[in-house]
Amino acid sequence: MPAPAELPVAATTLGGFTLTVAGETVDEAIADPQALSGKRVQLHGYVVPASILRRKDSLDYRFQVHSKGHVVPATYSGIVPDTFKDEAEVVLKGTLSKDGFHVEPNGVMAKCPSKYEPRAGGATPRPGV
Repeated sequence: MPAPAELPVAATTLGGFTLTVAGETVDEAIADPQALSGKRVQLHGYVVPASILRRKDSLDYRFQVHSKGHVVPATYSGIVPDTFKDEAEVVLKGTLSKDGFHVEPNGVMAKCPSKYEPRAGGATPRPGV
């Protein structure tokens, strides 16, 4: 069976955010950022402190993501990772509109840098190991 054709992937910045778009070339994305509206993209940024709001008795979230001085409102409905907190580094998959970023189901990926940093006084790797 032949391998599926790979779509070109564009990565560009829009208002300080890194957006990754499958099926777009970088030139197309930069030439017409409005063309990204409604297309499936990935948004990389950090959760704005104290912006996470959850509707009572639901899994509906509203929050803000910032990058390089710019802020985008986001909405999501679903279970969020344990690492989804204020200032968490996130990559969101979804669509961009004039209202903000609408995250698709299972589209929240959050990192917690402290989990991956070496502990103070931790073991030092030995050469050759």
